[in-house]
Amino acid sequence: MILTTTSEVPGKEASEILGIVRGSTIRAKHIGKDIAAVLKQIVGGELKGYTEMLNEARTAAENIMIREASDLGADAVINVRFATSNIMQGAAEILVYGTAVKLRNIN
Repeated sequence: MILTTTSEVPGKEASEILGIVRGSTIRAKHIGKDIAAVLKQIVGGELKGYTEMLNEARTAAENIMIREASDLGADAVINVRFATSNIMQGAAEILVYGTAVKLRNIN
């Protein structure tokens, strides 16, 4: 599956637009990560526990979107975008979305 933030794939054209596909996941903070984050705020630096959590969440959301696109028979998802929002205190949603398309080579 080709994923791109652009509206086209070089050397190919969208022969069919299959629709918008999305994937999302909601992740909550872990108390251990919260304690480490508070300590890190005092001395400064990267909050590695949160970085790892968000990277895992983005990957999970992306995989859900890819599955949805595959179920539609897509070759690619174009115009891929990520969004994040707070759901409640200590929990955030990661959303990824784009347009699923069938591709053909440009002659």
